[in-house]
Amino acid sequence: MDLDPEKVADLTVTLVSTWGLRVVGAIAVLLIGRIVAGSVRSAVRRTLERRGADATLIPFTTGLAYYFVLTVVMIAVLGLFGIETTSLVAVLGAAGLAVGLALQGTLSNFAAGVMLLALRPFRVGDVVDVAGELGKVDAIGIFSTTLNTPDNVRIIIPNSAVFAGTIKNVTANDTRRNDFVFGISYNDDVAGAITAIEGVLGADERVLADPGPAVFVLELADSSVNLAVRPWCATPDYLPLRGDLVRAVREALEGADCSIPFPQQDLHVVPAAVSSAS
Repeated sequence: MDLDPEKVADLTVTLVSTWGLRVVGAIAVLLIGRIVAGSVRSAVRRTLERRGADATLIPFTTGLAYYFVLTVVMIAVLGLFGIETTSLVAVLGAAGLAVGLALQGTLSNFAAGVMLLALRPFRVGDVVDVAGELGKVDAIGIFSTTLNTPDNVRIIIPNSAVFAGTIKNVTANDTRRNDFVFGISYNDDVAGAITAIEGVLGADERVLADPGPAVFVLELADSSVNLAVRPWCATPDYLPLRGDLVRAVREALEGADCSIPFPQQDLHVVPAAVSSAS
């Protein structure tokens, strides 16, 4: 089959005039879009770093921003070639919805992880009580949070369970208050017991003067007069001070001739009436 040079030339000119500019435009859009995506990623990274965002959150956020821009660029390129992008966007949306429903639990953990890293209710090294577990935070991941319990057991909790419940950060504040209740007998001198306890608190340097400790009668219980003892201390001293004060207060109460009563009950026996013989 012989090719007519004039027809070939006309076809070439038609193809170049019809698609050449579109191809050049598509390449230009791809190159510019990639540069813009990189700039957006760098800008997001700088913003997060300037605001002190957690290091674990930065790569994920910058990656999401980068690929989002690239997706927009690819849709624009397809539009240059006359491809209907509306249906494509609808298909991508439906696919995203299907994937989201299939990975609902994983995505909820991901969203909760992002919120934990953004809001920072606790940090690595804090002692927290979350999802019914108490421990020291070892890692805050995108999908789960890792704790080490006081007896050195590692616990991995899904972030959705952490974020959905109450978060109790034990070490967030610089100071904490120890709460004790000591019972003495009703026959003991209450004022003397309070003086003895105040002497123990004043002798321990870990007990803060501001706010000062409080010692007062809490209640008149069934078997004892209960004294509330509430000293403040630095957070790292909380557990050591608690153990030492229990021993020291017990010894001080014994030195003040105060007894620590055991629960007791008085039993009254009422003799039954003797019926007369018929």
